[in-house]
Amino acid sequence: MTPTIKDVAKLANVSPSTVSRVIANNPNISPKTKEVVREAMNDLGYHPNYTARSLVSRNTQTIGLVMPSSGDKVFQNPFFPEVIRGISTISHDKNFGIYMTTGNSEEEIEQGVYDIVQGRRVDGLIVLSSKVEDPIIHYLIDKNFPFTVIGKPYNLESQVTFVDNDNVKAAFDATEHLIRLGHKRIAFVGGGMELVVTMDRLNGYLQALDDSGIKQRDEYIVHHEFLREGGRDAVYELMSLDTPPTGLVVTDDVMAFGIVNTLEQMGKKVQRDISMVSFNNVIFSELANPSLTSVDINIFQLGYEAAQSLFDQVDNPNLLPRRVTIPHQLIVRDSCGNPPT
Repeated sequence: MTPTIKDVAKLANVSPSTVSRVIANNPNISPKTKEVVREAMNDLGYHPNYTARSLVSRNTQTIGLVMPSSGDKVFQNPFFPEVIRGISTISHDKNFGIYMTTGNSEEEIEQGVYDIVQGRRVDGLIVLSSKVEDPIIHYLIDKNFPFTVIGKPYNLESQVTFVDNDNVKAAFDATEHLIRLGHKRIAFVGGGMELVVTMDRLNGYLQALDDSGIKQRDEYIVHHEFLREGGRDAVYELMSLDTPPTGLVVTDDVMAFGIVNTLEQMGKKVQRDISMVSFNNVIFSELANPSLTSVDINIFQLGYEAAQSLFDQVDNPNLLPRRVTIPHQLIVRDSCGNPPT
């Protein structure tokens, strides 16, 4: 005979309602009681019927992730698997599933979000990027639908719960590291200016130059996709200048990896001929040759805190919007040296 909640309650010596609250991961249940009930569930081989529970409670036990572009591009960048790992860790603890939506165009992504919200397919959404003009965020605010953003929502900071780094300070620190090594010809390689993270990191770069009395050179600021091909195109553009830079602030490790490979093909070596600081500190930052000096933005924690903030909203719809700032750290390795003489 299939075990029931009553069977679990009897074995754990608690009420059936307590078992239900443990299954729902109610924060008001003590860890000791949760442990006793879960042991009883395991001993009996009891598995909650989440589909039936969702029909009664009108909750889906699922959260949605809004990917910024098509899957074939997104998963070329290790940032996204790592941020999803952070999200899935806490989601698993709360017995929530994850639903991902993406598309091959902005219109497809937007339509996917509209369908999810109108069909109540998930209990809340995590938007994995922030753009200057973002109709998805405005739509979710208008619909009063629970959501959080990884990144800073442009001009909506007081209305939206979001998790982010201090990207201005992070880029300032990266640029200052090169300045301290003696570099004055420092270029900035970023993503598109429609992304808020690019704007913030560009501002940090410019602040560091200004504080050191280094004149901004427009030709040293280039924008390409956060892909290896983006790094390749950026380095061709910069190295073709009459006076190429000696230092690079690259806003993504994947782009930096493309730059390292391209420079090698051009007969130049990172650190000896050109120094580079990048962002994200993904696994191959340390494995690259030379290993990359990189800003560790704690990607896992960005995902974990975004999910936690979303679950807080789901549990308490009247919660006021808040900002969670994840600390960063400059990890110094072998890709930087003094400028060539």
